[in-house]
Amino acid sequence: MTPSTNAPSQQPSRVAVLGAGLMGRMLAVALTQPASAQRYDITLFDQDNEHGHDSAAYLAAAMLAPLAESAESSQNIMRMGEHSLNLWPAFLETLEAPVFFQQQGSLILSHEQDYAYLLDFQRRLKRQAHSSVKTLNAAAIEQLEPSLGKQSKYLNKGLFLPNEGQLDNRELLSSLALTIQKRKITWLQNTAAEHHGNTVTFNNQSTAFDWVIDCRGLGAKTVNSNLRGVRGEVIRVHAPEVDISRPVRLMHPRYPIYIAPKRNHQFVIGATQIESEDRRPPTIRSALELLSSCYSLHKGFAEAEILEIKAGLRPALPDNEPKITVHGQTLQINGLFRHGYLLAPALVEQCLSVIQQAQTATQTHIQSNQNSNLAKEKANAQKKARLHTSAGLPNIQLSTSHERASTFVQPPFFDQLVEQAHD
Repeated sequence: MTPSTNAPSQQPSRVAVLGAGLMGRMLAVALTQPASAQRYDITLFDQDNEHGHDSAAYLAAAMLAPLAESAESSQNIMRMGEHSLNLWPAFLETLEAPVFFQQQGSLILSHEQDYAYLLDFQRRLKRQAHSSVKTLNAAAIEQLEPSLGKQSKYLNKGLFLPNEGQLDNRELLSSLALTIQKRKITWLQNTAAEHHGNTVTFNNQSTAFDWVIDCRGLGAKTVNSNLRGVRGEVIRVHAPEVDISRPVRLMHPRYPIYIAPKRNHQFVIGATQIESEDRRPPTIRSALELLSSCYSLHKGFAEAEILEIKAGLRPALPDNEPKITVHGQTLQINGLFRHGYLLAPALVEQCLSVIQQAQTATQTHIQSNQNSNLAKEKANAQKKARLHTSAGLPNIQLSTSHERASTFVQPPFFDQLVEQAHD
């Protein structure tokens, strides 16, 4: 995810990144990798602060589950998620502080009376013929998660998706913040910003940039009326008596939940999305449904300490698919829905390729003009050389260099991701 060019420019390109949630921070870091041949002068505009408490990224469970998500989303999302899962380890290695990352699969379970919902979930998974889904009985569940097998005689059927993973979202946000600070990137916190083309307006002033990347999520509703907020409710608990080593999804007719274990016996518990832009805290009913589902899965949750109960909004477009809109040298990235962590590395990679290709095209145009001028100079020089040779003077040889433009081979799903805006 590091952009490269054959001949870095003398002056760094000035880039404004609007929004410092997950995408904004990752782009700021990716654009300033030490190994990059092209230099960028980044200004990060953040309506929040370095902790990012108001961002959708702060609330998320950060499960990296492309196959499990395919039950509710397109094959395009699944393929991007698989691609991103391969990109995460290398990206995390570039950060200043370690981030919990795990790839030990996902477990999908149901109580005996809800087995039909488990079968329906399995039926809706994409790419069945080539998937690595494993069907589990009670013994296999206990072998993968001993504490779950011992907790309930009713959890006797399940699915195991071995290639999936997760990370710790809050550790990642903190590590990204530290990396941004170490690289001395300009980070304007508690600063609202708007842009018109390549001009950014903030604090009653306007500044022009070479590139503007808008990844404000719902903050970009002023420029994208198609955006909507989708509510998510999450509970974080500390449960010392629970030993679950990988994300678990519990199928249920009314409130299917997920449980994502983090370090030190902390667990993130959430449900599927709610079509509402209500920003109020979760209701008692929602909390009871989430917590009772946890208790039905593992009795150890009865003594868990509730650390927080929160609700937040995820930015979504009408088709629930992300989109990168390119208008000149302005990029708008939005619509990550509930797939932010699942898709972020692929989206960052594609943003860098858009910038790289534009710069390569510019350099190629400049080189073409230079070659044209050199060709004219060479023709004139050869004409003079012939005159000089006839006068007994040494011949003069002129040479020109031709650099081959670098190319970016993009996965096929990117064709659906990037959209060129038209006036």
